[in-house]
Amino acid sequence: MLSPGGLAILHYETPHFDVVSRGSYVLCAVTGERIGLAELRYWSAEYQEAYRDAAAASAAILAGGAARLKANR
Repeated sequence: MLSPGGLAILHYETPHFDVVSRGSYVLCAVTGERIGLAELRYWSAEYQEAYRDAAAASAAILAGGAARLKANR
């Protein structure tokens, strides 16, 4: 199990997420930035990704997920 201060593994649902492996942050699927769990507001249940803000979420969702967004850059 990961330490409580490390990377968390989440299963994203709507309108909540479930903690699979405890930690204090996740990584933005678009930018790679750390997002504290208390600050996490944007994610996709369809793509199972977290986003740092509305702009990153919108861009990734419109592209069909962060991987496709990055491939198109």
